[in-house]
Amino acid sequence: MSAFYREKVLSVRHWTDTLFSFRATRDSGFRFQNGQFAMIGLEVDGRPLLRAYSMASANHEEELEFFSIKVQEGPLTSRLQKIKEGDIILVGRKATGTLITDNLIPGERLLLLSTGTGLAPFASLIKDPDVYDRFESIVLVHGCRQVSELAYGEQLVATLRDDELFGPVLSEKLIYYPTVTREPFRNRGRITDLISSNQLFSDIGQAALDIETDRIMMCGSPGMLEELKQMFEAHAFLEGSHSEPGHFVIEKAFVER
Repeated sequence: MSAFYREKVLSVRHWTDTLFSFRATRDSGFRFQNGQFAMIGLEVDGRPLLRAYSMASANHEEELEFFSIKVQEGPLTSRLQKIKEGDIILVGRKATGTLITDNLIPGERLLLLSTGTGLAPFASLIKDPDVYDRFESIVLVHGCRQVSELAYGEQLVATLRDDELFGPVLSEKLIYYPTVTREPFRNRGRITDLISSNQLFSDIGQAALDIETDRIMMCGSPGMLEELKQMFEAHAFLEGSHSEPGHFVIEKAFVER
């Protein structure tokens, strides 16, 4: 048996000159938990060229979706950004990753903290009914440099709000907080600063960070992840894993840095 599924690209959308998303077929044998990633890529000169990508689609969806940066010199993304409908991608048969709810101690509020394409696993998670059963509120924070880079997340949330199943649940439980660092926008600043200053919680009208109730998932730039990890550990939050659930979990798998 091959180590990969060969899936057909169904659609590609370029959001900016640095961001794109694409949908592909999904083999009925491919199983994953919402928030996980798999190795995906292309066959180049007869050999697989692969990187870790989080599934942006939920595990109950029939198609796979991925959200990617474009790195002009990147071994994979310099090629992947040129895919078109009908092309074949490789998808690893095994999904893995730490951003699953079982790796968190039960809590009341779930903070999903992302920058750039780190939004992808949370695109999967906010389409998971189980997440809404486990938490009283979910706060999705997406930090980007420019307003245009928020488009994928804004459309995702808008589509879910209009969904017959998720719309009523989202209106009660999901708070979407996009923030920008380099352009004027209603929310400005780095995620670390917004949390440490309590600006985030003030803006959404909720209580400040509380170890008793808050659980956290993080995915994004290495610098952001390290800063937030140090901040949360300074507040006695413990990092969770498959072997020992904690107050927060981090995804360290990246496409290209």
